[in-house]
Amino acid sequence: MWGTSMIEIIIGAIALIALVSIALEDVFHFNKAKTTLFLGCLSWVILFIHESSLGRSEHIQEVLNENLLDIASLWLFLMATMTFVAYLNARGMVSAIVQRILPTELSFRQLTILLGVFAMLLSMVCDNITATLVCIGVVQAFQLEPKERIRLCVILVFAVNSGGVILITGDVTTLMIFSAGHVTIGQLLKLVMPVIGGVALLIFLLSMGANRRVVAENATHDIQWLDMLIGGIFISTIVATMVFNLLFDIPPVLTFLFGLSIMFMVGGIVHTFNEQIHLLQYIRQIQFETLLFFLGILLLVGALKEVGVLVALTELYAAVDPSFSSYLMGVISSIMDNVPLTAALLKAEPQLNATQWLSLTYAVGIGGSILVIGSAAGIVAMSKVKELTFMQYARYAPHILAAYSVGYGLTLLL
Repeated sequence: MWGTSMIEIIIGAIALIALVSIALEDVFHFNKAKTTLFLGCLSWVILFIHESSLGRSEHIQEVLNENLLDIASLWLFLMATMTFVAYLNARGMVSAIVQRILPTELSFRQLTILLGVFAMLLSMVCDNITATLVCIGVVQAFQLEPKERIRLCVILVFAVNSGGVILITGDVTTLMIFSAGHVTIGQLLKLVMPVIGGVALLIFLLSMGANRRVVAENATHDIQWLDMLIGGIFISTIVATMVFNLLFDIPPVLTFLFGLSIMFMVGGIVHTFNEQIHLLQYIRQIQFETLLFFLGILLLVGALKEVGVLVALTELYAAVDPSFSSYLMGVISSIMDNVPLTAALLKAEPQLNATQWLSLTYAVGIGGSILVIGSAAGIVAMSKVKELTFMQYARYAPHILAAYSVGYGLTLLL
């Protein structure tokens, strides 16, 4: 029906329209989840029509099934994580912990430093989505102006993505490169200094002149022992996710669903039937726009992968010096999912030394922070914080790019 080059142009154009629609959401006031989901589905409808005309219906069906399986795993993982966080937020657990750990009043600069360090450390030991949701709870515990809240979200997205590259438990792309045998855990720990350098620079840039005192909201909540128990289940689920995945290759989604089932079982045993239903209703407090937005983005990325755009990127990588091409791949990951991008690069089997592999690990793990749609942390933050839009985040892209560049430059010195 269409030639190979034509189908690439069509799918590429759809992806570009989706990117523009997200960027101009504030102008057209059209929900980004709806437009992205529509264009993601449209791209696959076109792919099916094209492949069917060539007699390859079974092939495209298999490819779609693989994409839907990956998306379903992410959806269920998000649902489980967001249900835990929705419960803990509603019961005042996050704000209560913030009040106990952080001062009730501090300067905005002090808050940016504490949040950046907390986000970086948390993302080292748990997945980026969970770390982002918990950090957003910290941000929402303070009385902030919209501009201040946006700045903190920018810092936490960059810090969460940065911390994730240090350990294989923090970021899936780091785990992929480690599993392929290109880096060791000892080598990954060398990324601590580049990560700290990048995060420190971004905190400095976004906290200049920010001496205003900010106060944590003093809303008091009666924390019952059941709330503490469910909080313990949440933390135990995070730890079990890492341990089970490392020792037994159990998918994180299965462990988190198991933890969620324990939460509901405990609620059912302790409370009456009506309150058990109330506990289940925390699933309804999830912002399903986040899930629909993820669905649309991943459908678009899957379509781009199918038409060979990612293959073209690997060819571009091989044609340039690795020190520059890895940096460029990080920038590209801000508009394209870093998991299929990393998979394509690993499949290309570039000949890199240990330092170059560490630089690539840093780039694909953190480069997505440059745009808010470039990482799971950014997408979750944009969906949960109403002031954070694509354009508001993009205002700080030069600051993020500078921090990313400094951190990447430090990896070259390893």
